[in-house]
Order: sequence, then C-alpha cells, then structure tokens
Amino acid sequence: MKKSFVFSGSGGQGIMSAGIMLAHTAIDMSKHSTFLPEYGPEQRGGSAKCTVIISDDEIISPLTKKCDTLVAMNEQAYAKFAESVKEGGLLVLNSSRVKSGLDRTDVRVLAVPVDDVALELGSVKVANTVIIGALIGSTGIVSKEVFIKSLEDKFKTKKPEVLELNLKALEKGIAYGESHKK
Repeated sequence: MKKSFVFSGSGGQGIMSAGIMLAHTAIDMSKHSTFLPEYGPEQRGGSAKCTVIISDDEIISPLTKKCDTLVAMNEQAYAKFAESVKEGGLLVLNSSRVKSGLDRTDVRVLAVPVDDVALELGSVKVANTVIIGALIGSTGIVSKEVFIKSLEDKFKTKKPEVLELNLKALEKGIAYGESHKK
C-alpha cells in the first residue's frame, strides 16, 4: 500500500500541521512516510501546500505527479489542485469555503463543512483537526488511537483546554467521515 496526500489552503489554516501530524502518525504505526512542504511567496496568508506519502515499503521520492487524495481547505486550493487527483482518488473539500461545482466525475468527493464545525466547537483554529478526522473516518488511513497520541504530543505544552478542543474536533470529523463513506 502506498498513498499520497496533498493538503492545500492558505497560511494560517493549519495545512502544514495537518500534514506533519498525518506523517508522524503513519511513522508511529511503523509505516514509511514523507512530508514535503511548499509555501507561496507571501509572508502571511499566502498559499500553503504539503505532500504526504504513506507506504508499507520504502519511499524513493517525496514527489508525485498525481495524488490519491487532495484536501482543499479553500476555493483557491481547489481551483489550483483539483486536477492533480488520480482517477478514482478522493477529493476532500472544506465546503464552508469551496463553493465551486465539481467538474470531475472520476473521483470520490467528501465535502465537509469544516469551518462551520470548528466554529460550532468554539474556534476556527481546529479546522485542520476536523478535516483530518473526516479523512481518517472516511478512509481509515491511520489509526484514530495513534493519531490521538500525535495530538497529545503536539499539545502537551499547551493548556489542557487546547488538547480537549482538538480531541472534540477530531471526533466530530471522524463521525462526519464515517457517515459519508461511499
């Protein structure tokens, strides 16, 4: 098994954090993983993209021509990278921000109202955790329990409320992903 993921959006949406946590979780599950960040030229609010590859075997290159899964957190990311998903792949959209109609019929779509769910929980800052949860719930690419360990490691120096909020966001995302499997 070898799967490639592209996370894309704007700086400040937690794109890099989401990619790093997914890659670390895969490694904690004894899989091979790479993380390749890409930033726009802007200092703040510019484009952000990262590629994560997870494999049972050694990964020769972190580069991919087409990805198995695209996570698009905003309209610009969707417009720029929607065509990079392999036929039969998965397109995970933040439907709170991506309003365009989908032109492709050869990919599976998981439209998650990420910002709405995060705001309902109390902070848009957990949007990336919601979308990772939806991805886990929909695909099972990594273990929920191991991902929770990644969250605990990431937030161990923060106030306990930060971890608690992210755990709630993860649960909401997983429930959404599980209920929208095809």
